[in-house]
Amino acid sequence: MKLKVTPRHGVVFASFDHDMKPLEDYLGPDMLREFDATFDGRELKLLGYYRNSLPGNWKLYHENLKDPYHATLLHTFLVSFGLLVAGNKSQMICDETGLHGAMASAKSDGTNVSEENRKEMRAYRPEFQLEREDMLNFIPEFNSEWSVTMLTVWPNLIVQREMNTLGVRQIVPIGPDEFVMNWTMFGFADDDEEMTRHRLRQGNLMGPAGFLGLEDNEAIKFVQDGMKRTQPGEHLVALDPDTPAGTADTLISESAIRAMYQSWRRALDIE
Repeated sequence: MKLKVTPRHGVVFASFDHDMKPLEDYLGPDMLREFDATFDGRELKLLGYYRNSLPGNWKLYHENLKDPYHATLLHTFLVSFGLLVAGNKSQMICDETGLHGAMASAKSDGTNVSEENRKEMRAYRPEFQLEREDMLNFIPEFNSEWSVTMLTVWPNLIVQREMNTLGVRQIVPIGPDEFVMNWTMFGFADDDEEMTRHRLRQGNLMGPAGFLGLEDNEAIKFVQDGMKRTQPGEHLVALDPDTPAGTADTLISESAIRAMYQSWRRALDIE
C-alpha cells in the first residue's frame, strides 16, 4: 500500500489518508514556525533512541505538554536550578483547532529573580549547584525567541527542544490504558565533538529516566488511576474558567487542554 509522504527539513511524515491536507495547512502558521525553528534545514545526525511504556491513556501525554501549570509544581529540578522560574518569558501556543500546541519559555538569569517571584516558588534554590554546571548551559543556535519548546503535533508526535537537547517522541497507543513512547534523539551533522557531548549531557533531562521525564511518567499513572475511580457523569474543576480556550500568555492556565478536548469532542460528535 502506498502512503502519502511529505518530507520537511529532514523529517518524513507519512499517512494512509491520501486526502490528508498538506502538512503546512495541517500544522498552521504558528506550529509551522516553531517546527521550522528546530528543523531549520541543517542536516540531522542521529544520537540514539529510548523506548518505554506508560500505564495511561495516550491523550494524557498531549495533556501533559499542554499543561504548563504543572511544570513548576511537579518538576522541582526546573525551579531549583532556575530553568523555569516565575517572571520568565513564556507562552502556551495553540493552533486554530486546539489539537496542536507548543509550550514555550525563555531561559533567564536565575540570579535576577525578584523577591516577589521568589516567594511564589517554594522549590527555587539559588544556592544549589550542579557538579557539572555546564549541563544547563544554553548555546543560542536557533532563530527563535525561546530556549525551550515542546511542540505537540496531533495525534502522535512530540518535537522536543529543551535548550540544546533535541528529540522527537512518537506515541503508540496499545489500548485505552497503555501506550508506548519511542524517543529519537538527534543533533546536526555539522556539530563538533564538544556540541555533541553537550547535547548528550543535557539529554539527561529527558528520556524515560530523565530528571524531568521520570516525573511525567509517574504523574500520568496517577491521573489514569484517578480517572478509573471517577464516578460516571460530567465533572469540571477549572483553573482559569474566564480565560478562553486556546493560546495563553501565562503558565497558570488550562486553556490549551480545554481547546484540545473541545476538538476531541467534535471529532467524536458528542458536543
